[in-house]
Amino acid sequence: MRYFPLFLDLDNRKAVIVGGGEEALRKARLMLKTKAVIHVVAPALHDELLGYLREGRLAWAGKRFHPALLDDAAIVYSADDDLHEDVWVAARARGIPVNAVDDAALSTFITPSIIDRDPVVVAIGTEGTAPVLGMGLRSKIEALLPQTLGKLAIAASGLRDHVAERVPHGNRRRSFWQRYFFGSIRDSFLAGDTKTYTYELEAALIDDSSPSVGRVSLVGAGPGDPELLTLKAQRKLQEADVIVYDRLIGPGILELARRDAVRIPVGKKPFAPSPKQSEINAILIREAKAGRYVVRLKGGDPYIFGRGGEEQAALIAEGIAVDVVPGITAALGCASSIGLPLTQRGQNRAITLLTGASEDGLADHDWKALARPGQAFAIYMGVNAAGDISAALLDAGIDHKTPVTVVENGTLVNERVMMCSIGSLWETLALNGVEGPAIIYVGLTPAKTSADILPFPARDETGHQVLRAVS
Repeated sequence: MRYFPLFLDLDNRKAVIVGGGEEALRKARLMLKTKAVIHVVAPALHDELLGYLREGRLAWAGKRFHPALLDDAAIVYSADDDLHEDVWVAARARGIPVNAVDDAALSTFITPSIIDRDPVVVAIGTEGTAPVLGMGLRSKIEALLPQTLGKLAIAASGLRDHVAERVPHGNRRRSFWQRYFFGSIRDSFLAGDTKTYTYELEAALIDDSSPSVGRVSLVGAGPGDPELLTLKAQRKLQEADVIVYDRLIGPGILELARRDAVRIPVGKKPFAPSPKQSEINAILIREAKAGRYVVRLKGGDPYIFGRGGEEQAALIAEGIAVDVVPGITAALGCASSIGLPLTQRGQNRAITLLTGASEDGLADHDWKALARPGQAFAIYMGVNAAGDISAALLDAGIDHKTPVTVVENGTLVNERVMMCSIGSLWETLALNGVEGPAIIYVGLTPAKTSADILPFPARDETGHQVLRAVS
């Protein structure tokens, strides 16, 4: 991020626009939305600027630019190409933020695309790289925000002291405002239904002034890509007071959470000291009993090798309300990412999901059943036990040429894909330095492209690598 976004207070402060043409007019229209004292410097003014001058909405400070005209200014726009450098030098000498229209090199700030629902203002910037993209995003967001949204914010401002008297500070007050701005209270206000608005408002004040009751949501974060989060999971992250999260949560997912939410990492690392499940359960119970809303954020889906059932049972035993938000489990997400059908007519009609590791080492499975011809299965947490897994399958009679596909860091930009046979699984992982997280697919081959045994095109432009190991 090169440009740091902020909102500048221009109430009764001097703003200077150098130039009197179309570009100056655009900046003046923008400044007129504020309470700034606008000074225009130009030899001649656009007719619309002259109209603002006659209305007393701006001042014509001079026809020729000289540095002293910037004295005491809070912000400066240069809308005259011939004067950009002079304005830049004068503004910099006085420590004044300056923007030279269409000249980033002579600007210390840029103006974003703005959606105005005063006092609610949304600003969208692309750091000057893609103004059309910024305008497109603005139009989409503009359509989402009612024109009367600002009036709702003003009404909320008038309620603040009353709400502070009745609703305790913290998550209960935050809960009230969440209901106010995003629930039925807002809907009745925007519809102009005063009677319903008053009723809903009082009901919310009564509810949120009552003692707070903690609760927990077990939320699946999917295989890693933040865009694979469900809408419900994203909403839960925005509402949580506390987020208890795993090591395998993909980068960028926590960025979607509330900034002020307490974040507690409880990830388990192979061969390293890690929180025990009983300790994680205790954290969830402790935070919920303190009246907080807790999100237990898990990679993939909470109920697939995520110990969601154990945590749910522990919470219910303590009388704590708990709900579950499913996520895309890693086997499904990684398979889709590389074009690997998990079931396909004429090839396989079932897929088994299994874990390669248990607390005691190699997980115990019916290896003979898995080794039968035509079986297809996906192995979670199997990297460290890959040698034992392949040995167990080979001892059980699996064909050593059975195809294997390994997906490491699936759905992320550093995703890697390796293809081998069950007989060369351990060597493939070792030679390619696979550390996980990874899913191992046995008995499945990605859908082939024409005249190419590689199952999908290389994705160099996104950083994905396709590796092959020959058995």
